[in-house]
Amino acid sequence: MEYLKAVLNNDKAKEIDNLKILISTGKKLNKNISKYESELNKYNKENKKHIKIEPIKIEEPKKIEKAKISKKIKEDSDNYKYIIKSVESRNNMVIIDFKSSISKNFIKFSEEKTKSGFQDIYDIKGSFKDAHPTKLKIDGVKQIVIKQETPSTLRILFEDNKNLKTIYFFVNNKRLILKVLDVEKENKTTTNKIVKKAKKVQYRPGLNKVVVIDAGHGGKDVGAVGPNKRYEKIAVFEVTKYLESYLKKRGYKVYLTRNKDRFIKVRNRTILANEKKADIFVSIHANAIGKAKAHKLEGIETFFLSPARSERAKRVAAKENSSDVRNMSGSTKKAFLESLNRPRITASHKLSIDIQRNMLFSTRKIHKDVIDGGVREGPFWVLVGAQMPSVLIELGYITHPKESKRLYNSKYQKALAEGIANGIDSYFLKNP
Repeated sequence: MEYLKAVLNNDKAKEIDNLKILISTGKKLNKNISKYESELNKYNKENKKHIKIEPIKIEEPKKIEKAKISKKIKEDSDNYKYIIKSVESRNNMVIIDFKSSISKNFIKFSEEKTKSGFQDIYDIKGSFKDAHPTKLKIDGVKQIVIKQETPSTLRILFEDNKNLKTIYFFVNNKRLILKVLDVEKENKTTTNKIVKKAKKVQYRPGLNKVVVIDAGHGGKDVGAVGPNKRYEKIAVFEVTKYLESYLKKRGYKVYLTRNKDRFIKVRNRTILANEKKADIFVSIHANAIGKAKAHKLEGIETFFLSPARSERAKRVAAKENSSDVRNMSGSTKKAFLESLNRPRITASHKLSIDIQRNMLFSTRKIHKDVIDGGVREGPFWVLVGAQMPSVLIELGYITHPKESKRLYNSKYQKALAEGIANGIDSYFLKNP
């Protein structure tokens, strides 16, 4: 354990001391200690090399060459600072996770034409102990080679008969993603622009992602009603239209359950999402409370489908569910919800967190006093039929005098929509 701590902390002196202890103990216990002896010999050889290189004078040409060698050895030893945690391939991407923060200086890209085809080569600063056994494969790419080119450089090479179009981008300072663009499906002009600017442009997480947005209520169902006859169905539809526009500009394929003021049954709202094979489903609403507490309750909330854990969640769900599940008993509802797909609930929870955080950040640029109602679980039947991660957003309380007025303000509606769009971006960047 002490040896592992020394390795992780890059404390070579303690590594050597602990190796000596392991070797001594192993001999007493008659255990195989060859790997420890080999590791210790490696350090001894490195130390000898450094001793030989130290006496350098600039005016002597031969010793200048040795100085270059010394610098190379130091660079190679520094690779312990940039250890690569894992490398895997999925969804037309190679994903490299690091244990420490990285930057654009960590990667060098080059292209080569060979007798057998074309190569896209990525040299990445860092060491990866499992480079040799790791296998990378992407459909439509002839071969992906991964190897530790030098002690401080990991090489990932894409090879194919056709000239591949690849780009790279960073996520959260600790993840590097190499993506192969689908040239056949994308417009050729757009593809050429992306390839020319691949190292400069920011990756669009919405590329080829499908989002279905559900504006709550509509038609004869006005939803909750606030002061001055402000209707929930109108406020949420305006935010939905702004959100549609933002997402389309970012490359998403967007569909609306209703594109005008019409009534759709709750249980029918996910049909479109399933037909379009959506990646996520987002239902947008506004909250409400009785007159007695209308001045007290306000705030943005984001819910994901799960058996309700609080009275507040049950109350909100009851308001949104009222048109479809009046005749279903409480025990039947609970039994059905308990049978839901757990991985989908987990993904919905992650999506909820990203959307809630970004909505707050966006709206507080306009109004610093926007209340965080939190991320909550609830048995929302509008989400039950969705076969993909899904959330229900309560944009605020239409019954609260101040918040109701904001929900009818176009600037605030745009801020809400932008926050939701940023949250969706954030979710797909972390869950490509």
